[in-house]
Amino acid sequence: MVRATFDDPNLVSCAGLVPVMRLAERAGLHDAVTDRLSLPTDKGANPAGKVATIIAGMLAGADSIDDLDVTRHGGMRSLFTSVYAPSTLGSFLRTFTHGHVRQLQAAARDTLIGLARRAPLLAGADTLCFVDIDSMLRRVFGKRKQGIGFGHAKVGGYNVWLRGYNPVVATLSTPLSVPVIAATRLRAGNAGSARGAASMIAEAITTARSCGATGEIVVRADSAFYAKTVIAACRRRKVRFSLTTRIDAKIRTACESITDAQWIDIKYPQAVWDDDAGRWISDAQIAETEYTAFAGTRHQITARLIVRRVRRDDPAQAPGQEELLPTYRYHAVFTDSPYTLVQAEAQHRQHAIIEQVNADLIAGPLAHLPSGRFSANDTWLTCAGIAHNLTRAAGHLAAGAWATARPATIRTRIINVAARLAHRARTIIVHLPEHWPWQAALDNLYTAVGPAPG
Repeated sequence: MVRATFDDPNLVSCAGLVPVMRLAERAGLHDAVTDRLSLPTDKGANPAGKVATIIAGMLAGADSIDDLDVTRHGGMRSLFTSVYAPSTLGSFLRTFTHGHVRQLQAAARDTLIGLARRAPLLAGADTLCFVDIDSMLRRVFGKRKQGIGFGHAKVGGYNVWLRGYNPVVATLSTPLSVPVIAATRLRAGNAGSARGAASMIAEAITTARSCGATGEIVVRADSAFYAKTVIAACRRRKVRFSLTTRIDAKIRTACESITDAQWIDIKYPQAVWDDDAGRWISDAQIAETEYTAFAGTRHQITARLIVRRVRRDDPAQAPGQEELLPTYRYHAVFTDSPYTLVQAEAQHRQHAIIEQVNADLIAGPLAHLPSGRFSANDTWLTCAGIAHNLTRAAGHLAAGAWATARPATIRTRIINVAARLAHRARTIIVHLPEHWPWQAALDNLYTAVGPAPG
C-alpha cells in the first residue's frame, strides 16, 4: 500500500533554482531592476524581489500567474527571501505602463550583458554574430484582453486569421552558439511585423556589442521585415543585412535574368554528392546578381540579390517535358554580406534557428499571455526572455551538451530536481536524489556559481 501525504516542510521540487537564481543575482538582475524600474504605490515596492519571483516561477515551468505559486511550496522560503504570492504578483504586473515595461527591458539587457561575462553565451562573437528578428502570433480567446486583434498565421499550411497578440523577438547567436534573446516587444495582433522593427534591431545591435560582438554583425530576417527602415537602421550602425524579399514582378525579372551558366547546385534536402563530378546533385541551385532596392527614392540602395531556385512540378506540362521546359520556385535574399555566395546563402537559411526560440517560449512561459492588461502581458514577455537567457547560461555552465540543450530539457533535468533540506547551524544542506542521472551537470552548475555570499 502507498499513501500520499503533503506534510513535509523541508522538501522542494525544484532545487535547481538555487544555482540558477544565484547566477541571476551574480549577473546583476536584482541590481538592474532596482536601479532601472520605478513603479508607483505599494504594489511597486521591492520590484527586484517580485520580478525575481516571476522569473523563478517561469524557470520552474509556470505559464500563468497562478502557476507562480510553485515558488512557495515546502522549504522554498528557507532557500529564497522575498517570495511573493500570485495575487501580489498579479497586482504588480497590472501596475506596469508602457514606460515601466521599457525600464524592465533595459534591465533585461543589463542582465544579458552580465550573463555574457559569466558564461560563453556568444562564443566567437569577436568574429561573427547574427542578429535575428521574427514575429509570432499568440492566439488568445478572451475577447476583453487589451490590444488583441486578428493577425495572419499559417496553420497546417493554410492562411488563417486568428485573434491574439503579435510578439516580436530579436536574438543573438554565432556559428558556435545557440540564440539568446536580446530584445522583446509585444504588439497588437493586427500589427504588421515590420512595425517598430528598426528601433528594436538598433537595440539588439547595441546589446550585441556590449556582449562582446566586436566582429562582423549580420542582421537576418524574413520577407515581412524587408523594409527601407530596417535596412537604414543596419546601415546607420555599420552592420550587414540579409533579408528575404517578396517575389514581386521586379524581383522575378531579376531572378529570371540570371543565365543558366551562373547557377550552381548546393547541398539541400535529399541532395547527393557525385564524386566523379565533384559536386552536389540537387534540385536546388543558387546564383546571384546585382539589384537596386527602393529605386527612385531617397532610400535607394544597391546590393547583392542571392537567389535560390528549386525545381517544381507543373501539372499543366505535358508528360516528359519537365526537362525541356523546367519551371522553378524562387527564393531571393537581398544582402550586403561580405561572404561568398555559398556561405551567405547557407547563413541566411540558418535564420530559421529563431523559430526554435519561438517554439521554446511557446512551450514554456508564452503558452499563455495571462493578463487582461496589455502592459502586464508585455512585462510577462520581457520576463520570459530573461528566463530563457538564464536557462541558456545555466546550460553553458553545466557544460557538455547542455550548452545546446532545449530549455525544456534543462528545466526537467537540472532545475526541477526534488530535494530535502537539512538545517545545520547557519547552513542549509540540500540533499538531492542519489544516482540522479544528470548529477554531473548540477555539480558543474553549483561549482560555477559558487557559494552564496556569507
